[in-house]
Amino acid sequence: MVEPLFIKTDLVAASFVELAGDEAKHAISVRRMRVGEAIAVSDGRGLRVRGTVSAIEKNSLTVAVSEVIEEELPKLRFVLVQALAKGDRDELAIQAATELGVSEIIPWQASRSVSRWEGKKLDSGVQRWQQIVSEAAKQSLRSFIPEVKPALTTAELIAELKSFELVLVLDPTGKQNLAAVKLPESGKVAIVVGPEGGIAGEELTVLGGEIVSLGANVLRTSTAGPAVLAALTLR
Repeated sequence: MVEPLFIKTDLVAASFVELAGDEAKHAISVRRMRVGEAIAVSDGRGLRVRGTVSAIEKNSLTVAVSEVIEEELPKLRFVLVQALAKGDRDELAIQAATELGVSEIIPWQASRSVSRWEGKKLDSGVQRWQQIVSEAAKQSLRSFIPEVKPALTTAELIAELKSFELVLVLDPTGKQNLAAVKLPESGKVAIVVGPEGGIAGEELTVLGGEIVSLGANVLRTSTAGPAVLAALTLR
């Protein structure tokens, strides 16, 4: 059985690690962890300790550490640029993308996005997405929690994408098939996904990168990004 994973952002490798706060409450009250059961704790930035629960208090538990693992970020990192979408379609996309190994997520205020983040929603939207991503990373037992960046307009996104080694813009009009894309050996690859109505023609023109088709079937905004991530990760 694979042990459940909990997050402690200030984790320091030691013989014993104390888990407190909301994570401890979840472990004790929801997961019903018991003394002697296997458990893992990560800082969300690559450090993970494995061990067993050695003691349980009302609002904390102690882990007897048996193994310390320090993971490194992969040389090639995939970044999902997800356009805001109505309902929970964008949230489904970032959840699945996290499970499939995405390194970073950039919310995009595309011209055709029905959902808009304005005013207080700019901060609350990012916080909401970060919570979804963090929970998905824990469920997937990932030592790295992807960071959700601030939402970008199209103009801001164009500037941001200049630092990427490769930019893949997903659109049914693309003449290049995903299977033919040559990946760099290292750096960041952006996967740009439009909203429900697709990416506007003027945005396709200015975003740059390679416009890529996924074949005969047109995928929804909630599935396009994860589908590409799955395919590229296998490669």
